[in-house]
Amino acid sequence: MTQGRASFSEQLADDIVQLIRSESLGPGDVLESSRDLAKRFAVTTPTVREALRRLEATGVVELRHGSGTYIGPGLERSVLANPHRPHITRSSVIELVQARLVIEPGIAALAASARDAGGLQRLEAATATALQPPVHGHRPALNFHVELAAASGNGLLRETVEALLHVRATEQTEIRFRYDDRQRDHAEHLEILGAVRDGDGAAAERLTRAHLTTIRESLEAADFDDAGTAGAVGQEAP
Repeated sequence: MTQGRASFSEQLADDIVQLIRSESLGPGDVLESSRDLAKRFAVTTPTVREALRRLEATGVVELRHGSGTYIGPGLERSVLANPHRPHITRSSVIELVQARLVIEPGIAALAASARDAGGLQRLEAATATALQPPVHGHRPALNFHVELAAASGNGLLRETVEALLHVRATEQTEIRFRYDDRQRDHAEHLEILGAVRDGDGAAAERLTRAHLTTIRESLEAADFDDAGTAGAVGQEAP
């Protein structure tokens, strides 16, 4: 592919995104066929398909063979997860928790300052997911840590946490199985929720840091086999 061709397909991809927005399409909605898009933009069908593949790579659209093109969840994301995930190791699992320790305590403090009613309601609902064991192929509707970031009122922070947990989904699974104290996890989430609801930023930050530190310490003490993972696929990280 030449540079000119690449730039053209990038521009067409941008034009398709603008079309999606102008028609107020959202995740799950059907996009026009490649043939109709080719007519609309006066280009060839292969060129449209190339642009759609670019958009598929970032989750803006989903190409379903025999069904059509659908709007995906990545339309408004500015932080994207790398789809090429590295092999899971002890270091990569602990690395995920350490990254969260840097990011999430501050997010919790910001959420306590914002105290958005809608965000608090979703955060409260998300606490129940801590009691659910990981289930293969199932994603809980609400993730406590994503909703904590959402409650901060900062969309970029929500996207950052969501992307981090998505790109390291395999490590999340390992964390979920290594730290399998559902009751304690739930209780600590409730404490964080209480501090956020009370507008106590210092407590929210301290509790979140303590929660993640406990998880990190349990992982550091665990006996890992870097050749494999815990097995089943979980979705909700502690």
